[in-house]
Amino acid sequence: MGTGAAFSLERYNGAVVVNDRILLDGGAPLLPHLHRLGIDPGGIEVVFLSHFHGDHTLGLPTYVLHRAFISKTPLTIVGPAGVEERLERLFECSWGASWAEMRTFLPITYVEAGEKGSVAGVEYETVQLKHGLEGCTGYRLRIDDRLLAYSGDTEPTPPLDTLVAGCELAIVEATGPGDPFSHLGWEQALALRDRHPGTRFFYNHIYEGTIDGAVSDLQVVDA
Repeated sequence: MGTGAAFSLERYNGAVVVNDRILLDGGAPLLPHLHRLGIDPGGIEVVFLSHFHGDHTLGLPTYVLHRAFISKTPLTIVGPAGVEERLERLFECSWGASWAEMRTFLPITYVEAGEKGSVAGVEYETVQLKHGLEGCTGYRLRIDDRLLAYSGDTEPTPPLDTLVAGCELAIVEATGPGDPFSHLGWEQALALRDRHPGTRFFYNHIYEGTIDGAVSDLQVVDA
């Protein structure tokens, strides 16, 4: 994002890169897709996690392995309450007893997302959305004086309107037609767009068919 800058989108899994340095969720296959797009994995400064479901986190184990052995540059991960415990358990499950030593090669800072904050030069606000039993943290990110909304996964509840209100760009899930369980349906996603005509929408997490505004894997957008 930013004047003439690019962000990279995924159709199915949660993984969006903004300005080659901000990662929104980390679904698989994250690392090979970064390489295919020519994005330096070590250039990511901050990861914003919306929730801990596998299609938003299972690209992270191989990604942190690369960071530990190749890049060795500091990484900040922002996420819902318990982010450090949940991800450390994921990494330990992935790499076993070796993770304790691998972890020393990669300086990770975990930040539990509050109502607002600032990380890596990015100011953010959070909006709590309804998704499954644990919910989902939506982010309003101010990047280069522009507002980007990112929903992660969500049901069509009023906080979703709060998330996108006044944002220039919004990346919102739209799982499929009808009323998909615990997700946003196409008709609901399009109605959201109609209620916010000043916002440019991109739809991901699309598991069936397509709608106007749907993104494709490895799509790069200048905005």
